[in-house]
This record gives sequence, C-alpha cells and structure tokens, in this order.
Amino acid sequence: METNTDFTLAIENLTVSFDGFKAVDDLNLYIDENELHVVIGPNGAGKTTVLDLICGKTKSTSGSIKFLNKELTKMAEHEIVRSGVGRKFQTPSIYENLSVFENLEVSYPYGRSVVGSLFFKRNDKVINKIMEIADQIQLASQLETEAGLLSHGQKQWLEIGMLLIQDPKLLMLDEPVAGMSVKEREQTADLLRSISKGRSVLVIEHDMEFVARIADKVTVLHQGKILAAGDMDKVQADPKVIEVYLGH
Repeated sequence: METNTDFTLAIENLTVSFDGFKAVDDLNLYIDENELHVVIGPNGAGKTTVLDLICGKTKSTSGSIKFLNKELTKMAEHEIVRSGVGRKFQTPSIYENLSVFENLEVSYPYGRSVVGSLFFKRNDKVINKIMEIADQIQLASQLETEAGLLSHGQKQWLEIGMLLIQDPKLLMLDEPVAGMSVKEREQTADLLRSISKGRSVLVIEHDMEFVARIADKVTVLHQGKILAAGDMDKVQADPKVIEVYLGH
C-alpha cells in the first residue's frame, strides 16, 4: 500500500448519502503529481458530486479526502481554494463587461484579502504573469477584447486562465469541451496537456474521443462506485464498461 504522501489527491472510503441514497459509495481515488485524470460515467454516476465533495460544496457522510496530505473534509470552501484547489464549473463565470486582461488581473491571487486588493498595484510581476497565462490560453492577441465578445470556447479558456493565474496544485474541470467546435476541442486538449505539466488536473467528461486524447488515467463511475480504472485502452476494453455505456 502506497502512503498518501505520494499523491496530490488521495480519496479513501468516501461516501455521501442524500436521504439514504448513496450518491458516492465508498470511493477510493488517487491522483499523482502532474497527472491528468479523467472521470467518466453515465448521467447520475456521481461525477459532479465528487468535485463538490473535493471543493467542500458538499460535505461527505464518511471517508477522507487528502490534498497534499491535508484533510479537506473538515475545511470550508474558501480554505480549500486557498490551499491550492481550483475548480471550473460547466458554465463559465467570467466578467463579461471586463476585458480579457482585466478578467485575469482581478483573479491575481493577492487580491484575496481586502487589504491586498486595496493596495493592488499593476506592477511588472502581475503584467508578466497575465501575459504568460494569456499566451498559454491562446488569448494573447485578445487582451483588450471585452470578454462577452469572445467565442464560447475562448470564454472557457479565459476561465481556465483565471484559475491558472492563482497557480493551483489541483485544477478540476467539469465538462470543459461541452458546446465547443471541433477545432476548439483540439485546442483545449493541447491546453490541458500543457497545464498538467505543472499541476494535477481532474476532468469530468462525456466525450470519449476527447478523453482518449488527454487522459493519463481514467476512472469510470457508475451509481456512485468505481466500475473500472486505468489507462484509456484498458478501460474501453472492459466488458463492464462496454455494457454500461452501450446499455445507455
């Protein structure tokens, strides 16, 4: 048995019940440093609930969630964010009437305290960081563009950038390519691969072709339990997985 210290995220025996219904049932999930891990499964499998549990939005009934060896189940949502967990929801929450540059600027971490934001200075360090992130999310030429005018895919990338500028050690994305064009999906796959070079990334996704392009490891959830786990080839060949997916 490996010790928890080896993992960015170690989830053990995690269970959450809503009125007797186990949405997540005795889950064990381990994510290594710089690993891009994708959770797939039919609707109602408990995928989004797992993200809700990790970021503290939902409290577990039992079990443990350790992030860099810190127990998260007892922490408030804002404390979890501050410890280095970033989460992007399905619908992008960007400031539509601010420019791309300003969206990244307001997300810069030392605005976290009221005092920090009062003394916020647009110094070279901040500007350089914004430029670096804008380049990574392929919006370097759109810095002055009002965020509301971006394409659907670009809005998703901007929101990823707003999380990246806070330098999380674990980034969680819920169906990041939903509604994107084919080209945007390809660019997003490249973006996620590059992001995972400096942190662990946990993605929830339906699009199997996209999953095959990005995943180091795949976990298949079904009715709150793990049905299969491993690399994509192994998971896709698993008869139980085929049955669940073809059965839907």
